[in-house]
Amino acid sequence: MKKAPLYSRSRRGVAATDAPPPEPVGAPQEAPAAPSRLRVFAGRHERALWVAALLVLVLAVMSWRAAPKPPAPLSFEQIDHLVRQSIAEKPLASAGAKAYEKIIPSVVRVVGYDRAGQSGTDPHADRKPRRDTPGSDDARPKRDGGELPGFEERGVGTGVVIVDNGTILTNLHVVLGAERVRVTFMDGLEADAKLLSVMPEHDLAVLRASKIPDDLYAATMRSTADLQPGERVLAVGFPFGIGPSASEGVVSGLKREFRSPEGERMLTNLIQFDAAANPGNSGGPLVTMEGEVVGIVTAILNPTKQRVFVGIGFAVPIENAAQGAGMPPF
Repeated sequence: MKKAPLYSRSRRGVAATDAPPPEPVGAPQEAPAAPSRLRVFAGRHERALWVAALLVLVLAVMSWRAAPKPPAPLSFEQIDHLVRQSIAEKPLASAGAKAYEKIIPSVVRVVGYDRAGQSGTDPHADRKPRRDTPGSDDARPKRDGGELPGFEERGVGTGVVIVDNGTILTNLHVVLGAERVRVTFMDGLEADAKLLSVMPEHDLAVLRASKIPDDLYAATMRSTADLQPGERVLAVGFPFGIGPSASEGVVSGLKREFRSPEGERMLTNLIQFDAAANPGNSGGPLVTMEGEVVGIVTAILNPTKQRVFVGIGFAVPIENAAQGAGMPPF
């Protein structure tokens, strides 16, 4: 007797075996699923939806076209033209003008006075105008000066404020022998000044004004350690009593020596410069193009007896001046 096979190798047999039994005739049919509300809405408003989509697309295109476009890169010629136009409309200030603007609030006019009518008996009278130094000059413009009744000007020089309490640096020969010294600040304030200390070996004197402006600024000082010949400098002062005046030049040399025509004094370690300096510039600052003081103008060299500038001036390095004023070295 044969056993019934557990499985069949015939696909047809398997398909026939696994096929679901046929539904009996007359069995009830399931109802189709109802359409969703979104489909119903889309079907009813299909035209309106297409119009809305078209409007959104049109608005997007218009916004894109109205958006600012990045500027096209400028050509070299256009850049050059714009730069020239800007400079023509507002010229750039020169380095010398910037240096002058920075130093001028610290510059003062220094005047030494004698009592009127006593010049002939003054023991210092014979020493006043006999040196080729910018401050001991014949440019004392007023006799029996109207600024101080009973006094006459013996000479005009320049000073520079180095401490904002009214401490002023000038040349010794500007104030030497003067019975009274007055200084005028850049805002027009005039004040008496007293002598604090002197450095004859450097022809320097330190003054202190009796009153000062509220907004007084001290000059910025710079070491001369890296100062080089050819570096541009500015001399600021009151040449022949006119000023404040500025002249620009260069450092011509370093560590120079100068002896007064009478051989009274030898000054050493001087800065030589060619910015114009004349009688009245003595004691004024020699500044860099950054407006920083590197020296104090003290003498001019002129082989003639005219005592005017011929191209060689000398300044005392600011390190010597700072030490004499009791300030720490650089």
